Amino acid sequence: HCLAVRAVCRRDIDCDRRSGYSWKITLLRNYWKSKVKQEWLSGKYSNIPSQHSLPEKSMYPMDVDTWGEILEAELER
Repeated sequence: HCLAVRAVCRRDIDCDRRSGYSWKITLLRNYWKSKVKQEWLSGKYSNIPSQHSLPEKSMYPMDVDTWGEILEAELER
């Protein structure tokens, strides 16, 4: 699980590890973020007609760099 989460949230995982968090805590801190980010990057929400159509778990607090990655992926589609 840790490697799958790191594949999507490398910057966050590496930062947590440098800060001294254990792998267990790092995984707990980043698991849902990685799931949401992967769904956005895969285009799951590309053709949503309004914010009311988004599933409840489609949002997660993410930094500006992460949203930039998602925007770049959308622009490439």
